[in-house]
Amino acid sequence: MQTPFATLILPGLLVLLMLGLGMSLSVADFTRVVKYPKAAIIALVCQMFFLPVCAFFIAIIFNLKPDYAVGLMIIAAAPGGSSASLLSHLFKGDVALNISLTAVNSVLALFTMPLIVKFAVLYFFGNATDISLPLDKVAQVFTLVIVPAAIGMVIKNYFPALTLKTEKPLRYGSIAIVALLIGFIAYSLGNRLDNYADLPVIIAAAATFNIISLLFGYFLPQVFDVSPKQATAISMEIGIHNTTLSLFVAFTAMQMPYMAILPAIYGLIMFFTAAGFGYLIRHNNSDEVES
Repeated sequence: MQTPFATLILPGLLVLLMLGLGMSLSVADFTRVVKYPKAAIIALVCQMFFLPVCAFFIAIIFNLKPDYAVGLMIIAAAPGGSSASLLSHLFKGDVALNISLTAVNSVLALFTMPLIVKFAVLYFFGNATDISLPLDKVAQVFTLVIVPAAIGMVIKNYFPALTLKTEKPLRYGSIAIVALLIGFIAYSLGNRLDNYADLPVIIAAAATFNIISLLFGYFLPQVFDVSPKQATAISMEIGIHNTTLSLFVAFTAMQMPYMAILPAIYGLIMFFTAAGFGYLIRHNNSDEVES
């Protein structure tokens, strides 16, 4: 489905968001993971393995249609979004860990995302389908993610004053862009749902996946003696996903607009559930987190 939205607007928004993310990163953010090996490894295992497996079984349990099932797998395979750092900051998480994980996950997802999506397509559509994730589209995703992020890092390094002035506008602007983006997709795809009969199960599947991700990301690390502050960061990291990248993969790389419905709904749900969950764990662990 080649439309101006899919070919121009969505890639442009992705570039803008990744530029803003890059302006919040530095080389030290990538190497900082070494300082927190236990927390980082647990978070990466959750992101790379637990989330796709969880999404796979949720798709089966809710008996999602193939388009929606693959859409759920796409959001599970996507790296954490830049908003994860913002929510982590609001609820006293380890923001440095968030930034490091977002940076590392964004790179790893370029290699793991195509594999996970390919598996989902083969399983839910069957081998007879000709739907695929072409290599040129993978390269396009790589270019639209890495290049603007790298430019953002260069701007931060050589123009720190400019970075400080634009940090908050870009951060909140990113949230606004994602909200507008999801609203546009919901409007354009709303009449494609079968009389909205599919909407309840889609919302239920997206909410279930999001809540499980937040709970798992918070409580599992603490089993391995990870501090509540770092657990909060991990929870936000694997509960908040790069919705724009997911929508880009569904719309442009896959050219399957139905696959964008579940990521769009997830993008709406995740802010409310993450904010509510963040308030609860901040309240219950306030003394530990602040210590």
